[in-house]
Amino acid sequence: MTGALAPLADFTEQAQVTDWPARLLFVLLVLALIALALWGMRRGWLRRAGRQADVPAPAEEPPRNAVLGRPVPGLFAGTGINGDWMDRVVAHDLGVRSRATLAYGPAGIELDRVGARSVFIPADAIIGIRADRGVAGTVKSKDGMIVITWRLGDRVLDTGFRADAASQHAAVLDGLVATFSLGVQ
Repeated sequence: MTGALAPLADFTEQAQVTDWPARLLFVLLVLALIALALWGMRRGWLRRAGRQADVPAPAEEPPRNAVLGRPVPGLFAGTGINGDWMDRVVAHDLGVRSRATLAYGPAGIELDRVGARSVFIPADAIIGIRADRGVAGTVKSKDGMIVITWRLGDRVLDTGFRADAASQHAAVLDGLVATFSLGVQ
């Protein structure tokens, strides 16, 4: 057979590598570039941690007598410096995205995280609550992120949470605003 219907058996021979040293050099160059990029990212993360060494550790658990509502599963998007949503806080795992549950009550807000330290935000530290597009370099749809503005030491931070279900997301936002007597910013 000839033409477009020729059997595949006629085309089974593949080209041989003729220049092994050049091929190996190219592979090593690509691996070196990947290693350099990873080293640069690690160095940047450690420098950011050094700049944020003054950030105190947040409480990990609510007080013993705190009454919190039913936890809502979702995504802890991270924590950033208020006013600069791209400046992620890396100290104390605050910048680490993770699965989490959010529970709140008059004592404050508990973010129980999987794979990272949990965070408890006392009610007296909460400055504002709003729906926004994103926080800490994470962008979602319009009003798709609950952003909690709070004070930790001398820093004012924004922490983002997004509930798994859209109906829960709106209910959590409304509940937070009502519980802490804050207007939506």
